[in-house]
Amino acid sequence: MLSETERQSAAEAILEAERTRKVCPQPSRTWPAMTLEDAYDVQRRWAEARSAQGASIVGRKIGLTSRAMQQASKMTEPDYGVILDDALYYDGARIKAGTFIKPRLEVELAFVMGEDLAGAGCQVHDVLRATEFVQPALEVIDYRTETPRQIVDTIADNAAFGAIILGGRTIRPFDVDLRWVAATLSQNGVIEESGVSAAVMGHPAAGLAWLVNKLAPLGGGLKKGDIVLGGSFTRPVDIASGDVIFADFGPLGSIGVGFE
Repeated sequence: MLSETERQSAAEAILEAERTRKVCPQPSRTWPAMTLEDAYDVQRRWAEARSAQGASIVGRKIGLTSRAMQQASKMTEPDYGVILDDALYYDGARIKAGTFIKPRLEVELAFVMGEDLAGAGCQVHDVLRATEFVQPALEVIDYRTETPRQIVDTIADNAAFGAIILGGRTIRPFDVDLRWVAATLSQNGVIEESGVSAAVMGHPAAGLAWLVNKLAPLGGGLKKGDIVLGGSFTRPVDIASGDVIFADFGPLGSIGVGFE
């Protein structure tokens, strides 16, 4: 367990890495006693500092939703971070690659909450009832710390969140079987990845149910209007300046963005 001073120092190191676009040492290397509780508190401090700088929290992201990624990180459950409004983009955007340190891209579904959702015992059907609509999304993931990283480093670093890109069609959660939403991800005209959303814990809403249950003992939950990234159903693809990205979600439409 870290002291208050150590937690604050870790948050400030990540803030500085983000500002300078130069990675900082892993918090777990600087403070080997760091726990998961410490890591989430560092993340909270980072988010509060970003909010003080003018950013607003508009939702949540869920990571490590695949069993393979959990095993690689020596975790038995997902992790989570926050989405900031200054990292929100839409279909057709031209995004400066230099905004990030070493960006990678993942294919996901975004849930937009139609009502508050909180409390223990949350299930997938509770998430679907509380969701206003679902739409295609891409997540840019980015690391502000050196690698290799332990799970506490990833959590402290806002679960590696870099940006979110929304596009395609908005659909009501019961209008399609969300488990079988599929997508391909093309980079400069070449399909690099494909996947189906059932790869996210069996159902893309399962991660949201997990998150609500995880936040319940802390008195937290999801709020009406929150954007929630449910987790990737493709492997991450490295991106760089000059890349043109096209994600095809079939009947749900597509997302096209360029990095410059």
